[in-house]
Amino acid sequence: MRKITAIILTSVCVMAPVVAQQSEHDDMAAEAGVRFAPLHIYLDSGDRSLAAFQFELEATTGQIEIVGVEGGKHKAFSEAPYYDPAALAQDRIIIAAFHTGQDLPKGRTRIATIHLQIAGDAEPQYELKVTLAGDADGNEIPAKITFEKGEQK
Repeated sequence: MRKITAIILTSVCVMAPVVAQQSEHDDMAAEAGVRFAPLHIYLDSGDRSLAAFQFELEATTGQIEIVGVEGGKHKAFSEAPYYDPAALAQDRIIIAAFHTGQDLPKGRTRIATIHLQIAGDAEPQYELKVTLAGDADGNEIPAKITFEKGEQK
């Protein structure tokens, strides 16, 4: 019984500072006006199959830090896309992906979700542009890129 009590007390003594530090970090983030939000990126390729894309996202106003990138909804682009880590330091990101399989999305599909840390009360404004969209034959196709803020996917 004493051994179990000693283990429990030791565990509490070890965990208490960790929990307190996390709580303090959360309080500091809230006081500094820091919040986290996803930005879902969609590409509409119309009636053409989408095999490859590259786009750039930049914050034109507001203070953001890109803290994560995840893949899209369709299985062809479900893995995290490639991105330029050097661009992250400038509140922008260049993302690209391609898929050589036969099962490719058509129409509007979510191609990526970018996770942001937003500082301050100002709502960031974004500039989003497609650099390239292509089909399975390597032909460039017209595509419209859009984004949605929030948790919906």
